[in-house]
Amino acid sequence: MLMHFIDLHAQRARIESEVDAAIQKVLQHGMFVMGPEVRAFEAQLAEFSNTKIALGCANGTEALALPLMAWGLKPGDAVFCPSFTFCATAEIVPWLGAEPVFVDVKRETYNMDPDHLVACIDAVIAEGRLTPKVIIAVDLFGQSADYPKMREIADKYGMKLIADSAQGYGTTLNGKHPGEWADVVTTSFFPAKPLGCYGDGGAVLTNDEQLAELMDSVRVHGKVTASDLKGVEFEHDPKYFNMRIGMNSRLDTIQAAILIEKLNIFADEIELRNKVADRYAEGLKDHVLAVPQVMDGVVSTWAQYVIEHENRDGLQAHLRANDVPTAVYYPVPMHVNGAYEKYKAGAGNLTVTDTIRDTVLALPMHPYLSEDDQDKVIEAIRSFNG
Repeated sequence: MLMHFIDLHAQRARIESEVDAAIQKVLQHGMFVMGPEVRAFEAQLAEFSNTKIALGCANGTEALALPLMAWGLKPGDAVFCPSFTFCATAEIVPWLGAEPVFVDVKRETYNMDPDHLVACIDAVIAEGRLTPKVIIAVDLFGQSADYPKMREIADKYGMKLIADSAQGYGTTLNGKHPGEWADVVTTSFFPAKPLGCYGDGGAVLTNDEQLAELMDSVRVHGKVTASDLKGVEFEHDPKYFNMRIGMNSRLDTIQAAILIEKLNIFADEIELRNKVADRYAEGLKDHVLAVPQVMDGVVSTWAQYVIEHENRDGLQAHLRANDVPTAVYYPVPMHVNGAYEKYKAGAGNLTVTDTIRDTVLALPMHPYLSEDDQDKVIEAIRSFNG
């Protein structure tokens, strides 16, 4: 039987009847955009992560754009983000005329290195061309970034902090979710994510009610807010009263209905993912260059399980010959990637990023990976002599 890199069918088999019933309910009431399931899911999502407010949106990329637009990011502003990440983290910055500054990651966790972040901020200030405005830390592969240090740095320089939790929604640090420290948390519900829907979707979460009101406006064409209407008389439908430049970024009702059912089993799936990760670590720790390291106090959601090997390409070919699917995240880091290599602000080389791009390899990872399939992966890696 074919081994799946991420097995969405196994999850669907577990909640098929619940999901089908939820979809049917939406089809019957016909409120396909911003229907009642969207509001219900937003409330449940906020409760799960101990955050005051959650707002659904169209995808994880636009989730990142919403706070930047609400804060009025503009040309001349600098946004600091890791180079070792998917392009969406940096992509939204030039949309607004601002400039991304790429930061190295820590070798142990692959998340943003706080020391290099400080060096990059100081270098930008010294150059005087850009104004440091926002830090976007990424919960890469499902593990929380070091948010206490990120918050300290953001406060020192008067900057905003975003937790890009597209891969890591549900991760905790000492029992606390990233929203404990970040001004806003963003996430993606792309189907392959730990909490994924059956299409595109995303969300922003925050404890800042004023920011939430602005992001809610931006996600619906810059619609008028309750604060905007104070002292203003407007007799017509307020959806035609647009107070700011926005976008159309709404979470479909059907996707929200699906996500409600997935969120119901999400805590259990995080536990299952950690059992798979622990078993990989035990089976592979003496046979590869590195197995993932998790920071003290962190519970990862294990969006990916990434090992390192000095002959990564040879190992990947060997695993392919043994019917084991793999993936490489990320072979071309952002600071050397086509559209982004022109952005040179920052401090020094990205030494760790330039090293791990040649050694990282992601293995099959999902909550329903059987021990037999996992043993096949482990034995295939152990048998590689390259």
